[in-house]
Amino acid sequence: MDTAKRRSRPTFTDQEALQFHAQGRPGKLEVVPTKPMATQRDLSLAYSPGVAVPVKAIHEDPSVAYDYTTKGNLVAVISNGTAILGLGNLGALASKPVMEGKSVLFKRFADVDSIDLEVDTEDPEAFINAVRYLGPSFGGINLEDIKAPDCFIIEERLRELMDIPVFHDDQHGTAIIAAAGLINALHLTGRDVKTTRLVINGAGSAGIACAELIKAMGFAPNNVILCDTKGVVYKGREEGMNQWKSAHAVETKARTLAEALDGADVVFGLSAKGALTPEMIASMAPNPIIFAMANPDPEILPEEVAAIRDDAIMATGRSDYPNQVNNVLGFPYIFRGALDVQATTINMEMKIAAARALAELAREDVPDEVAAAYQGARPRFGRDYIIPVPFDPRLIHVVPVAVAKAAMETGVARRPIVDMRGYKAQLSARRDPVAGTLNRVFERVRRFPKRVVFAEGEEEQVIRAAVSFVNQGLGTAILVGREERVYETARLAGIDLEAKEGIEVHNARLSHRNAAYAQFLYERLQRKGYLFRDCQRLINQDRNHFAAAMVALGDADAMVTGTTRNYSIALEDVRRVIDEKPGHRVIGVSIVLARGRTVLVADTAITEMPSAQDLAEIAVEAAGVARRLGYEPRVAMLAFSTFGHPTGERSERVQEAVRILDSRRCDFEYDGEMAADVALNRDLMSVYPFCRLTGPANVLVMPAFHSASIATKMLQELGGSTVIGPLIVGLDKPVQIVSLGAKDTDIVNMAALAAFNVGG
Repeated sequence: MDTAKRRSRPTFTDQEALQFHAQGRPGKLEVVPTKPMATQRDLSLAYSPGVAVPVKAIHEDPSVAYDYTTKGNLVAVISNGTAILGLGNLGALASKPVMEGKSVLFKRFADVDSIDLEVDTEDPEAFINAVRYLGPSFGGINLEDIKAPDCFIIEERLRELMDIPVFHDDQHGTAIIAAAGLINALHLTGRDVKTTRLVINGAGSAGIACAELIKAMGFAPNNVILCDTKGVVYKGREEGMNQWKSAHAVETKARTLAEALDGADVVFGLSAKGALTPEMIASMAPNPIIFAMANPDPEILPEEVAAIRDDAIMATGRSDYPNQVNNVLGFPYIFRGALDVQATTINMEMKIAAARALAELAREDVPDEVAAAYQGARPRFGRDYIIPVPFDPRLIHVVPVAVAKAAMETGVARRPIVDMRGYKAQLSARRDPVAGTLNRVFERVRRFPKRVVFAEGEEEQVIRAAVSFVNQGLGTAILVGREERVYETARLAGIDLEAKEGIEVHNARLSHRNAAYAQFLYERLQRKGYLFRDCQRLINQDRNHFAAAMVALGDADAMVTGTTRNYSIALEDVRRVIDEKPGHRVIGVSIVLARGRTVLVADTAITEMPSAQDLAEIAVEAAGVARRLGYEPRVAMLAFSTFGHPTGERSERVQEAVRILDSRRCDFEYDGEMAADVALNRDLMSVYPFCRLTGPANVLVMPAFHSASIATKMLQELGGSTVIGPLIVGLDKPVQIVSLGAKDTDIVNMAALAAFNVGG
């Protein structure tokens, strides 16, 4: 059973589904080269004669195939179509849309490349012989939609014959996710695995795998009763038995499912709609744990259980009920971890590690992305949230790490990971390009933690960001707000703020420092029309002024704000308190992450129509940001023209800015004026051999504010790019402003950038 593919309550017509798969290029996959194929030299390196070099290297040392080919990130999804979804045996060809979909999920959730292969035979031996020789091509094999008991025979034999992971997801994927939910359900009900009685209804691939996994996790074999359509699988039974069922036969007087469930603590349903009756549920022990996972309709619906008793914990395979047992929580990340250590197999310890990692993740406070999946209703660990949701962004750096560690500890990893923290950061970057770019920033701040003031401390997402900031070891978080409001907001959000070390709450009106802050502000503003009482009111009543004064007078190292106010308004508040750094100018710099490239764009926030002198200063500031982020700046001064053609007023200003930079003898590469395509494309740039840049630009200085703002926003919306910022650069103290309504993860990122002092 694969609940990642279930079809309950579709929100589309059959025609829409067919059109989705047919539109444009038919199907859901394509092959895209990862190396340039633009020149004859590229083709020579990719194929003949250049390809001979890695061929010889692999012949001499087969392990380097992981270095020179796609093998280390390539999984084959293989089926014969004998057990498709809930549709049954429709054949190999009919299974292809499902297998393509599985490949898409591998890529979407764990950045694992995947090819679907449909084998047109129902003979297990023929299937085994077709697959066993594919080891050199792939790093792993994911078997899918193969009927029982053939799936047991096929997986067992292929694991013996191949030296790469072979994993039947219909068995183990469901078992791992169900086990994760069970761990948390047992925790919530105070049960011990050694004494808990569990009934599994359904003795197919998923049912057998569940029995094996939970026993490996510590369940007493006699406390696990397996049932099939004939009733209880007990010792001595002959009808409908096979070697896999016999392995789980127990000594019991129970002969029917109803008898087995009498007094049972847990039931796993892996069978069919209606298999569990109200009478059966009523007979179970107090606080029963009911996982009704039949596909597409569960053995019993949650509302039916609720009508019988109010103490049950329920999970299903459906997304429209809490606690969805969804295989997509498992297989992409399990293979990710196995591939990254070049594991020879996926063993029981790796499966248990994945289940435990999922269970632990469900107990953590959830980020905004998860709340969005619940239409804004933020889930909390409890009876209705014992399993993470599929779009939780933390899965990518939680489950693979656990799987990789287990592989290393059990000796099946051919290439162990030495730097596990670095590996975790690398995993985050696979799903989130921001994480990859900011990894250096976070590592630096962890080494030198800072006191960061969060100006809008009464907002829920700000409180969550502050907690995350502290949890990640980035420093102390200072929340500005009324204590009762801050703690009440935290309480309603399920956060125990008072017990959290590293978080302070400062009430501006009651602070013993507000007199000093008001005097400081008055000295700055007294010749700008402000009376002392005006400054006192700003400090007492406006959190941006209070927070900025904390930073200005050294009571905090950095500040982040902007969640509840427009960017320009927040910046005005801050600049009343903090000046620009001597010898610098204040600008906005946005970081654009697109197709594996990182480019800085300036000025995206401050200077609307810069003069030539302004442009030169913007270039210097932006180059400084690039260096602080670890890039050697190559600055392109952009215009609509390229080196004098065509000409225009703005182009002339850019040309003058280049001459000003020449006179300043800057220590970074720069040139202009040039069009954006020339600046970013090595081949187009080569048309101008006199260009000073040694490669594509990584810093773009725009000729005006509006072009910078328009370009970055278009890239974000149309180009599939990620944009961080604008970052404030040039202030005398570290301050960053997030966008209005920013999510907690965005606030944490900006807080880290402020603590890092990315603005200089």
